[in-house]
Amino acid sequence: MFGEIEGSGFEVLDHRFEQCFVGHARVERLWTGGRWLEGPAWFAAGRYLVFSDIPNNRLLRFDETSGQVSVFRSPSNNSNGNSVDGQGRLVTCEHLTRRVTRTNFDGSLSVLVDRFEGQRLNSPNDVVVRSDGTIWFTDPSYGILHDYEGEYAESEIDGCHVYRYDPARSTTTRVADDFVKPNGLAFSPDESLLYIADTGGSHQPGGPRNIRKLACADNGKLTDLGVFAECTSGFFDGFRCDRKGRIWASASDGVHAYDPDGTLLGKIVIPEFVSNVTFGGPKLNRLFITGTTSLYAVYLTANGATIG
Repeated sequence: MFGEIEGSGFEVLDHRFEQCFVGHARVERLWTGGRWLEGPAWFAAGRYLVFSDIPNNRLLRFDETSGQVSVFRSPSNNSNGNSVDGQGRLVTCEHLTRRVTRTNFDGSLSVLVDRFEGQRLNSPNDVVVRSDGTIWFTDPSYGILHDYEGEYAESEIDGCHVYRYDPARSTTTRVADDFVKPNGLAFSPDESLLYIADTGGSHQPGGPRNIRKLACADNGKLTDLGVFAECTSGFFDGFRCDRKGRIWASASDGVHAYDPDGTLLGKIVIPEFVSNVTFGGPKLNRLFITGTTSLYAVYLTANGATIG
């Protein structure tokens, strides 16, 4: 551990944010040495975190019991987003192979999705698993735009979309097709809402840099409820919900915390661009944060809505 980080801390913008942390809580840098870190996923049974170092083509593992970081898998096919399914297995978005995979208990990989209607996916980016076992993922084109985070290629699909994979039926459904660059996504605690970030402004002047809110029916049908929040610093990338429905979203200056009513409550200031977050620890009250080159963490009085 590296201790408290200069230039980090809590920035309160709404008095309700003060209920989310204790006054002596401090941001810690747990490890540094990556190139572009992403996709933190918490494994409760082993008290460890798996996260991606995309350009370095590896998955890393932080052991909470020892504080040590080791290589979980290398090469990782330029893995990006990660999540955990209901059986405690790792689900991963891979840029290089343009697919979503599952790591089985014996260490073998199962390819869940690599095509839609016969065409290769662009480069799956982020993924969440619903309590019914369905796997939801975004498919922007970042991994095929150049060789840095994947491999340059022409897109075979007519855009960048959001998909739902049902492992019980081995079927893939396109659930949203009106995003420019769909990125991070997360369900509300009761799974009646799905939030999806659009980072289209990264390659389209004046393009979106927001999180949209969609109603999610039991059968997976989505109904757009409009923009939930506009990013005030860079772009939203990955994010997670806590048990009270607040959203903790990555941005270029740290983590932005939003009330379910859309109010920006405050920020956790981080001295690097933040790509993603997840809740971990035995009580899911430790927020793990992947910055550009470093893994950070801070204890909150908020608890994550789900594991992974």
